[in-house]
Amino acid sequence: MDLLNLEWGVIWNYRDMFIRGVGITLVLTLAGYCGGIVLGLLLGLGQVSTKKLIYWPCKIYVDLIRGTPMLVQIFIIHFALFPTIFGHSLGYMVSGITALIINCAAYNAEIFRAGIQSIAKGQMEAARSLGLTYGQAMRKVILPQAFRRMIPPLGNEFIALLKDSSLLMVIAAPDILYTSKVIAGATFRQWEPYLFAALLYLILTYIATKVIAFIEKRYSNTYIPRKAKGRLAR
Repeated sequence: MDLLNLEWGVIWNYRDMFIRGVGITLVLTLAGYCGGIVLGLLLGLGQVSTKKLIYWPCKIYVDLIRGTPMLVQIFIIHFALFPTIFGHSLGYMVSGITALIINCAAYNAEIFRAGIQSIAKGQMEAARSLGLTYGQAMRKVILPQAFRRMIPPLGNEFIALLKDSSLLMVIAAPDILYTSKVIAGATFRQWEPYLFAALLYLILTYIATKVIAFIEKRYSNTYIPRKAKGRLAR
């Protein structure tokens, strides 16, 4: 078989499996990313804390997760951690989402830390001088300003997580890549399913890129709504 002899009918025959694979890929990625945002924010705040009991555990977590391959983390969670705690595996969905949250949170924590520390210290001092507590100043003054700067790296992390979710194939998560592997084994055709899987990932990342670009533009300092543009023109 060569590239000039592709039979795309194979893809059509297994279209239901691919649709399910896309759905599972999106569910795993979105759940992992949302969990990673929440945990990453807590870790990021911990890394800017002046209290050593808060700072060091957060710092060690981030360095440990970022310094080890995600594939190893998936194996540990699915084959070692959960069976040790619960006596058996909890399935690809629980293990997969947990692995994605743990991994994504470490990278998001660095984004939150860098974003918070990029805001001038005078902002915090000014907020505290107005009577706000540390938490109120962080929530109402620092984080809103830092969020605009965090949008591009947070978007990049989402796209990276979307592609990295294909690693969950090793624990039999029926995502896009696992579906392609199954179809290739059933039909003995390698090019069509894997090329189509690459195309699906490309489409998903392209859509994500456009959504992130819109959000980035929407929250930029130079954004002007269309209605406002019309009024300005008149």
